[in-house]
Amino acid sequence: MIKNDLFLRALKGETVDRPPVWMMRQAGRYLPEFMEIKAKYDFFTRCQTPELASEITVQPIRRYGMDAAILFCDILVIPQAMNIHVEMKPGIGPWLPNPIRTKKDLERVIVPDIHETLGYVMEAIKMTKEKLNDDIPLIGFAGSPWTILCYCVQGQGSKNFDIAKGFCFTNPIEAHELLQKITDTTILYLKEKVKAGVNAVQLFDSWGGMLSPVDYQEFSWQYIQQIIDALKDETQVIAFGKGCWFALDTMAKSGAAALGIDWTCSARNARYLTGGKITLQGNFDPVRLLSPPKTIKKMVKEMIDDFGKDRYIVNLGHGILPNIPVENAGAFIEAVKEYKSEA
Repeated sequence: MIKNDLFLRALKGETVDRPPVWMMRQAGRYLPEFMEIKAKYDFFTRCQTPELASEITVQPIRRYGMDAAILFCDILVIPQAMNIHVEMKPGIGPWLPNPIRTKKDLERVIVPDIHETLGYVMEAIKMTKEKLNDDIPLIGFAGSPWTILCYCVQGQGSKNFDIAKGFCFTNPIEAHELLQKITDTTILYLKEKVKAGVNAVQLFDSWGGMLSPVDYQEFSWQYIQQIIDALKDETQVIAFGKGCWFALDTMAKSGAAALGIDWTCSARNARYLTGGKITLQGNFDPVRLLSPPKTIKKMVKEMIDDFGKDRYIVNLGHGILPNIPVENAGAFIEAVKEYKSEA
């Protein structure tokens, strides 16, 4: 039994004294103890070494005591497993030297054996579960098929992913074949994560907002729905689409346990668009963590009041930034733990 099950209870829509809190990307780049590990090991070594990944996962829990841990890893381990070469270049970020842009390129993309290619992730989960000792739940995650396609076709990060979008619009048959391969791999991957011990999973559709509402349904949401359908009877699924407020009504009917909300959508609109019956997670602007701690605490209380303490998980509207002072991140967590509703 998980000792602090606040996060799991919120996912189930149960009444709680205060909402649970965790932060996207909480394991990593803003923490001095993480930077010490980063100085010794390159990015994918950190992801692929279970001892390192599990240590990085629990670092923020030791420091702040969040209500859930999220496994340190990266969404791009999926294309790596699918026979697509991915590097992490300093100053550039993700770098795929041989992007998928033709039918011939697509022929080398495989749906892999998860144990052979991603077994290190399952080992990291088991090691992390031992370290957490059932104190709090552990979240596993994956990128949405569309977001993964963006990197696989563009070859690197982008402000508009024009090459990736162009590929989908000019080669829709190949695009859907690639999306289906990513979807099939992701389902296998997340099912193994659940078997290894994660208590919930989150799907990150970081670049969903790059698509129009019509294109979003065709090239992103239908594949996320496949993943939710495959996982929802085995674990709690959180779906997070950055910039995808226009799809919230569809998402709310998907069978997901919760929906992530970014900072461009108000609590009121999010509740309205989702029908008020599903757990929501978010939506503090990550840059707002540069505000003074006193301001952060005041804004967090207002945010909880706006969403309501039930069917709500406090989080950021996207990942925490590297330049956030540790005391400001602490103020964010403390504000939730100190929360008392006026009712």
